[in-house]
Amino acid sequence: MTAEEYAGLGGWTPEKLGLAGEVRTVVAAPDPVLSRPGPAVDPTSAEVVRLAADLVATMRVSPGCVGLAAPQVGVSAQVFAVDVTGHPKAVTVHGTFVLCNATVVEASRWKAGREGCMSVPDLTGDVKRASRLVVEGVLPGSGDPVRLVTDGFEARALQHEIDHCAGLLFLDRVAGAHAVYQRKVYL
Repeated sequence: MTAEEYAGLGGWTPEKLGLAGEVRTVVAAPDPVLSRPGPAVDPTSAEVVRLAADLVATMRVSPGCVGLAAPQVGVSAQVFAVDVTGHPKAVTVHGTFVLCNATVVEASRWKAGREGCMSVPDLTGDVKRASRLVVEGVLPGSGDPVRLVTDGFEARALQHEIDHCAGLLFLDRVAGAHAVYQRKVYL
């Protein structure tokens, strides 16, 4: 595989999964699945392809959602979906994608930023994350390896979802109680 083939998503879209996803219920803390590291998965298995499609479907019907991991729908597995398209803080945007067994291979330019989570609906918190990131993972369905280079808000979203797959919430990364806030609700 050449360097070009290993960079980016190679034209992958959720439609390549070949099925429409179903919307699943999002679990909230303190559900134990959220604090359990998920196992690596076979990205070509029918079960993982179905899960990937369901994550995309659930993310798309959830206002403001830019990422959703398998543990958030009650499945302990290293699978997550991300889409920061249209978010005002997004600079680099790879569109809608799902990664399996993702790992951070390079991280730099650490910055604090506010995060929220569908599984922690009433709180937000300040979390220090890398604003430049290189992630490697595998695409569901094809099993093709990918290497994403990203920054800013998309980098933050990827780290947040990788943490979910490792059994961590953003609350596990805040500097302390002084960095946790009640979520503001706008009517």
